[in-house]
Amino acid sequence: MNDDTLLIHQPTRLKIMAALAALEDGAKVDFMLLADELELTKGNLGAHLAKLEEARLVKVEKAFVNRKPKTWLSLTSRGREVLLGYIRELERVVRGKG
Repeated sequence: MNDDTLLIHQPTRLKIMAALAALEDGAKVDFMLLADELELTKGNLGAHLAKLEEARLVKVEKAFVNRKPKTWLSLTSRGREVLLGYIRELERVVRGKG
């Protein structure tokens, strides 16, 4: 495994990546919606997202909507490639070829 796949191997980050990968290309999800869906605290989700964003696997967009801060999340194309590579590696291990 390389550094990127080791980064997403952590269970919470893998859940985040999988949830974002389930979105259609170009779609994004609200931070709070994802936190609720994955049953994570804002702080926990934020800490994991910081690592994923630093590795350019996730895009974090912040804006104000009706004078309230809003954060949207999406998977980058690089993030999708890393996740697919991770899945291929897992499949190789399961088939006994890893």
